Amino acid sequence: MNTTWTEYLAQAGATLDAGQVRFPGAPDEGATVAVPLTHLGLIRSRGEESAPFLHNLLSNEVNKLAEDAATLNSFNTPKGRMLASLLMWREADGHLIALSADILPGILKKLSMYILRSKVKLTDASGEFALIGVSGPKAADVLAAAGLPRPQEPMRHAAAGDGRVVRITQDSYVVAAPLADAPARFAALREAGAAAAGTDAWTLAMIRAGLPLVTAATQEAFVAQMLNFELIGGVSFHKGCYPGQEIVARTQYLGKLKKRTFRVHIEAGAAPAPATDLYAPDFGEQSAGQLVNVAPAPGGGYEALAVLQVSSHEGGEVHVGATDGPRLTFLDLPYALG
Repeated sequence: MNTTWTEYLAQAGATLDAGQVRFPGAPDEGATVAVPLTHLGLIRSRGEESAPFLHNLLSNEVNKLAEDAATLNSFNTPKGRMLASLLMWREADGHLIALSADILPGILKKLSMYILRSKVKLTDASGEFALIGVSGPKAADVLAAAGLPRPQEPMRHAAAGDGRVVRITQDSYVVAAPLADAPARFAALREAGAAAAGTDAWTLAMIRAGLPLVTAATQEAFVAQMLNFELIGGVSFHKGCYPGQEIVARTQYLGKLKKRTFRVHIEAGAAPAPATDLYAPDFGEQSAGQLVNVAPAPGGGYEALAVLQVSSHEGGEVHVGATDGPRLTFLDLPYALG
């Protein structure tokens, strides 16, 4: 990470630990926040064959991606297990791909193995841009007051100087700012009314939006549908083959999906980690699922996205970490599970 950016954040009161940012205190429930997304990294795909190269490797359409469109996507093993969840958007000469920083080196290496004679170049662009999340009911107003564009719909993006603003949901945006501009961008967002907040605030916003992030702890743990990826626009069933496509398609069209991602609340003193096992009476001492992403809840405890056996969800009794561990409470997602 760029020293100037990290020094600025430190001067602004932030502490950084293993890619996670923390500011003193916690934002009020319902506040609009600006969050340095230091837990994410960027891969740049550049070249005249960037679109077909990525299209042949990822679960969603890339060839037909509109100039101002962003999309969720996944990179999978041949057995259909997700190696990475991706947010990507077009550039003039290729694409930028945001993903969890802790898996970026490995994903960049794996993708590069497929290049062969393709006219495409893959690089780690994390040192070129800082990503800043803006989320909350007044996010659009904050962006406008900070002199930044507001894409009219989710999964659209707009130029902001040499950077970009990507709208993720109705109330959440990602600002990709050149590193030299990042301190001024962050300061402008704060002056426009956003509260400086740490990684947990963004994770909570994504949990409430039902948008999971695959990290090192959960790589190869789930097929795309287990993470609701076909429901949130991360899978196309009309494109050509890609690694894991046969498994993803078979999961969609044959049989009943046994696991889904649910939003939950956990009353626990310490934060349970991603990949912590879940237990339910119908599975006894066998794991019935795992936590995916976890963040402190403003009212106490933690909110999380959890991949869980559908039958265990229907039973209503699920515990974290052990058969007698803290019990989950199920919360609503903003979309139907079908």
